[in-house]
Amino acid sequence: MMNSTMAAFGYDMAPGPDLNEVAALQKRLADLEEELRQAKRSAEQRFISLADASPAMIWMAGPDALHWYFNPAWLEFRGRTLEEEAGNGWTQGLHQDDRDLCLETYLKSFSARQRFRMQYRMRSAANEFCWVESVGSPVYNETKDFVGFLGSAWDVSGRKPSYFTPDDQSVRMVFSLTERERQVLVLIANGRSTKEAAANLGISYKTADSHRSRILEKLGVHETASMVRYAIRAGLVAP
Repeated sequence: MMNSTMAAFGYDMAPGPDLNEVAALQKRLADLEEELRQAKRSAEQRFISLADASPAMIWMAGPDALHWYFNPAWLEFRGRTLEEEAGNGWTQGLHQDDRDLCLETYLKSFSARQRFRMQYRMRSAANEFCWVESVGSPVYNETKDFVGFLGSAWDVSGRKPSYFTPDDQSVRMVFSLTERERQVLVLIANGRSTKEAAANLGISYKTADSHRSRILEKLGVHETASMVRYAIRAGLVAP
């Protein structure tokens, strides 16, 4: 009745969208969102399954820097449960002489969203301290949002002298450097030339050489040999 009345006054009433069509579109959108959530959960489960089967020790941390996952290899090495290691529980196994440096490296890398590689002593299930080498990288989701860190670790006791303890002063000096400067320091201390370090890091020779000059200045030394000694005493490279 209303449509015929409006038409009688000269209004052209174009047909609006059918309510059934709107409802169908809304349902289809909801179905697609659920399919996306299921696909994401499935991908996460596939990764967890792979990590569970890996012989390497694998861990994951959320955007709050707290660890929420350790695979069976890690838990077997530590002789502890996931509940005991989760959050900051894993830090209870750190050697007291390595604890501060380990946590500083982790938190600085986490804050800067940068990859790290470090070595520290961790108590094993046999109640012995073993040298562990650990690497971690930032993780982003499909919309490029930061969601945490993913890392792996392995026992390198056979390659690291158990009696070596980093020198506190050297550690403080090395951590006065920027992350990029430490990367250059490690590469040069491992025998790379400035040119090779630049190529390895994907930066120009001029930039790498500038980093090298700032390292010398900050450490208060004047030659490469002294840089190397700082890297060794800080535990960044093997003696």
